[in-house]
Amino acid sequence: MTTMPAPIESYALLSSCRTAALVSDAGSIDWLCLPRYDSASIFAALLGDETAGCWSLRPVDPDAVATRRYDGDTFVLITRWESAAGVVEVHDFLPTDDGVEAVVRRVRGVSGTVAMRTQLRLRFDYARAVPWVRQIVDDDEPVLLAVAGPDAVTHRGPRLRATDTMHEGQWRVTAGDVVDSVLRWEPSFGALPAAFDVDAALASTRERWRRWAEPVDRSGPWAAHVQRSMLVLRALTHADTGGIVAAATTSLPETFGGSRNWDYRYVWLRDAALTLEAYIAHGYLDAAERWRDWLLRAVAGDPADVQIMYGIGGERDLPERELPNLPGYAGSAPVRIGNGAVDQYQADVIGEVLVALEAARLAGVAETPYSWALQRALLDQVADEVDRPDHGIWEMRGDLHLFTHSRVMVWAAFDRGVRAVEEQAMTGDAARWRTLRDRVRAQIDEQGVSAAGGHFTQHEATDETDASLLLLPQVGFCAADDPRMLATVERIERTLLRDGLVLRYRTGGNVDGLSGDEHPFLACSFWLVQQYAASGRNEDAAALMQRLCRLVNDVGLLSEEYDTGAQRQAGNTPQALSHLALVGAADALAGHSGRAAHRR
Repeated sequence: MTTMPAPIESYALLSSCRTAALVSDAGSIDWLCLPRYDSASIFAALLGDETAGCWSLRPVDPDAVATRRYDGDTFVLITRWESAAGVVEVHDFLPTDDGVEAVVRRVRGVSGTVAMRTQLRLRFDYARAVPWVRQIVDDDEPVLLAVAGPDAVTHRGPRLRATDTMHEGQWRVTAGDVVDSVLRWEPSFGALPAAFDVDAALASTRERWRRWAEPVDRSGPWAAHVQRSMLVLRALTHADTGGIVAAATTSLPETFGGSRNWDYRYVWLRDAALTLEAYIAHGYLDAAERWRDWLLRAVAGDPADVQIMYGIGGERDLPERELPNLPGYAGSAPVRIGNGAVDQYQADVIGEVLVALEAARLAGVAETPYSWALQRALLDQVADEVDRPDHGIWEMRGDLHLFTHSRVMVWAAFDRGVRAVEEQAMTGDAARWRTLRDRVRAQIDEQGVSAAGGHFTQHEATDETDASLLLLPQVGFCAADDPRMLATVERIERTLLRDGLVLRYRTGGNVDGLSGDEHPFLACSFWLVQQYAASGRNEDAAALMQRLCRLVNDVGLLSEEYDTGAQRQAGNTPQALSHLALVGAADALAGHSGRAAHRR
């Protein structure tokens, strides 16, 4: 008998800052890619059922009750199981130590005697390869060795027995007992990896997370949510390359049973730039400098070839493919790897990058000759394509338009160039950039504002609005209380609210080139909190923030969207954009004016 994956909000994140795993509240690791976030999966039950690979560890007693938490400011997950026979804790973590790509599951007896069961189903290459598995002995310890293609994993811990293509083990844990299970990845052509010191790895992992979390401000009513959100952003930042992935998963549906299922395990320049600004606002200048170095490597070459997204190491080739062997989360097909949006033109992206790099410069991250040369080249590229229609921030797969948000970010790109020369002693053609900036503003005023309603419109050929327009004051294009913004907010409240949360846009009429509907987008709802706060609607801002923070799961995580009817999270998880928007909303409620305070 097969079982479907748990609700999205039932999953907790483990991270090594190189890859991530998702653990359900039933004790099953249902998603894991090794050695990187975007590697092929070893466990993919999240996108089907247990036959696609998973690792369950829990008491034998089906009535045992679990509660869980992170060990302070870390991604060491502690699940406490209480049963009639006693209490145990399972401590799950991915070691952050360099050169150790592993999952550790430590069972600690608290009271009584509890029978435990583990079931390990290894499926490599997105469940397309069942590995060859053999039992060996290393240093008098039973080791399970599994190999398929380029991948090999070893399991060290309690002895497991084979049942078809699953390996299972049972043992009893009494108070004070500690039993470790370690699953470690290595290239299949390498030597058998030696056992490592789990106590030392646990201590090191805890210390690294806690040390990283220290600078975050712990004051204010939303401090715990901000703290966890900043940790999520770090958990999605690759320790070696500096690339920031948009989410840890692929193909979790925006609509259950639908086809809006995308792979988010890559570095979108926009999302990464916004994450960079959150880092800067909270004092992580070293992270800003490392991401800028990643950017220099990724976009090297002709600025005309700049992509909207890259692989974690700066890879350019991310073709979108479908995996028919996986049925998808709750039957939501197709499952996709890669992302076809890599070939889209999105005019806002360079503006987002330049806004973020200006924030880094103003915060004290010194420019190098190469970093400023890159920004000048990017500005030249924006100038060359200044009137080019695009796919927009939401990666529309329909007709190209002059999306108003994109046009504003083109304006922002030139604005940052002008100010870099005039205010920060950088070199460049400020006169040309100023002329283009003012021309783009005039075009937005003429084509991007509804003649009838006075609100900003989604693009030049519609009277519809779009939640991305909430970002306009944040980059300094207009004030939050500009009459056009107030009219836009009123229109959003009238047409884009679903049970009090914000949709990205109205999907009717095939505006995005896709079939089906979607749920409210959590980042957009946090943007509305920021707009409320910036325009003096403080009670509305606090009320919406309170509602949104109730949507986090039991360990503080948010996915991409929220199904208000079924009251469950939807889309890829945890979503960097949701968490960085939460941070921005909390900052706005604390009185910080946001990304463009110095521009107004």
